[in-house]
Amino acid sequence: MVAKEAAGRARPGRAPAPAGRRARPRQAEVARLAGVSQATVSLVLSGRDLATGRPISAETRAKVLDAAHSLGYVPDPAASRLAAARNNLLGVFSFTATFPTDVRHSYYPFLVGVEQEAAAQGYDLVLFTGSSTGGAGAGGAGALNRVRLADGCLFLGRHAPADALRRLVADDFPVVHVGRRDEPEGLAWVGADYVSASREVVTALAGLGHRRVLLVREDDDAPASTDRERGFLDGLAASGLPAGPDAVFRSGDPRGDLTADRVRAWVADGVTAFVAEETDTGAAWRALRTAVDATGLDCPGQVSLALLGSPPADLADGPAPMGFDIPRPALGAEAVRLLATRIAGGPAEGTLVACAFRAGATAGPPAVP
Repeated sequence: MVAKEAAGRARPGRAPAPAGRRARPRQAEVARLAGVSQATVSLVLSGRDLATGRPISAETRAKVLDAAHSLGYVPDPAASRLAAARNNLLGVFSFTATFPTDVRHSYYPFLVGVEQEAAAQGYDLVLFTGSSTGGAGAGGAGALNRVRLADGCLFLGRHAPADALRRLVADDFPVVHVGRRDEPEGLAWVGADYVSASREVVTALAGLGHRRVLLVREDDDAPASTDRERGFLDGLAASGLPAGPDAVFRSGDPRGDLTADRVRAWVADGVTAFVAEETDTGAAWRALRTAVDATGLDCPGQVSLALLGSPPADLADGPAPMGFDIPRPALGAEAVRLLATRIAGGPAEGTLVACAFRAGATAGPPAVP
């Protein structure tokens, strides 16, 4: 009977703390112990007295902080975030299959930079799994709406849906794409400067004496691919080398597949150096390496090879190819900084980060006929 009466007198809407566990101290208890108002406690514990210049003395602040410490007071994160109308959460969404199980995967360094900078900025990360492999609602028209749970979102992948991103941008939801994009208008992005880096690789090959250089790339119009091709062609033109349509070979090219016979035909026609682009799959570099190996031509004695990027993990044990290194951790960190700026109301900008040239061991002077 006594237990029933006690239960009947329990405060409505507030469940009793489980037996053996102390209830979370509240600000009202801190206020009673410190001998101040609850409003003063709220201002001190949130730091708003310092931000707004409210006249709270150092003595009062010390009383509040001492009381909170003695009671073991910990702010409720959900209440704090609701009061600030923010979650302190950054979303990460990939359109490519997707996050790595192998730390050598090309996305892993991006994520390292993202995580480190998010921690430095005071944000937690939320991973959205709606990738091309079929995460929840990946293919639906509202697949990106879930990212609104966060304060802003980073997007990775070569083929992000422009319409879905356009809706987020139109709603002024903070978005940053990792990788240069021309559209939608108003989208902030951080990308590697593939144009300058690719031009530098071609210039280095020309400096070794190569007069005919051919680019192997995927049949893909993603900005990362078009930027590499543009830099490649700029490098040829600046070095006075042939830069016409025959200087580029795309997978699916009507001239035929990339085979050993085709490589031999190019070499017989005067090509002495081959360049491939790096992509998520590494398909262009794999195809070029396979075809050249099948010819039996020595590299770099008889033919030189270069890669616009870094080799995939399973091909990284061979000689380092001439090319450039993409500063992936720096790109991830810069993307977080830009996203934090967007969340704070800053402008949507595009930022290019320089790549580091790599001399490698696969390129040398062309063989003497």
